[in-house]
Amino acid sequence: LVIPKHHGAKLTDIPDEQLSEVLPVAKRIARAMGAENYNILQNNGRLAHQVVDHVHFHMIPKPNEQEGLGIGWPAADADKDKLKELLEEVKSKI
Repeated sequence: LVIPKHHGAKLTDIPDEQLSEVLPVAKRIARAMGAENYNILQNNGRLAHQVVDHVHFHMIPKPNEQEGLGIGWPAADADKDKLKELLEEVKSKI
């Protein structure tokens, strides 16, 4: 686990400057473990499987098909026009 020192229940609760070291630390852990394939996971909210109300990041090695994080969700074809609209909406809010 990589845990920011600043307390926040969700990623949006943590100031940007408190997040600047998170990925470099996760990278060093992956390298130290010799992980060639791995996931970096961070959950926000109960529906997203967050159990602990403090932001933390998991470095999960994926050594083979059976071990590590399994990811699956119903895939759907994307409507390019709707994606463009969503992109513009998000860009206007950033």
